[in-house]
Amino acid sequence: MSAAPPIVVMGVSGSGKSTVGSALAQRLRVPFVDADTMHSPTNIAKMRAGEPLTDDDRRPWLRKVGEWLAGHRDGGVVACSALKRNYRNQLRSHCPTVLFLNLNGSPELIGHRLAARTDHFMPATLLRSQFDALEPLGADERGVVIDLDEVQEPRHVIDAFLAATTRSADEGEG
Repeated sequence: MSAAPPIVVMGVSGSGKSTVGSALAQRLRVPFVDADTMHSPTNIAKMRAGEPLTDDDRRPWLRKVGEWLAGHRDGGVVACSALKRNYRNQLRSHCPTVLFLNLNGSPELIGHRLAARTDHFMPATLLRSQFDALEPLGADERGVVIDLDEVQEPRHVIDAFLAATTRSADEGEG
């Protein structure tokens, strides 16, 4: 059995990246990291102040995330927004085999989640900017989109993701 590719659990703030990513890593018995821990103090201060990050702000952060992925080619899970295709391309430049799990939910659902959250530096006021920046996975990008308006329980999200990746692997062998 070959090792699983590194996985990026992606989506807007409040979509459940850290919760799902940590549980997925446990299920797969691979390392997990929350990319938020790789942000510079300057980036964190900007977000705390309600100021969206620019692409220039994100570039060094994405490099760190990409380097982590490259160091975990035999399996690892990272929770990382990866909202734009350009950001995902930067991650792929470090680790071409990366697989994306896109947690996709309605602004209403995510807004309710953010309103209930008190333990994060990302204010709910930046949610609109995240949805504005979000570019869905392209058909040519390796990944699975899970609709959080249909599946919310983390273990069910993981089950759906693993079932989809198993199906695509089986279809690829046929």
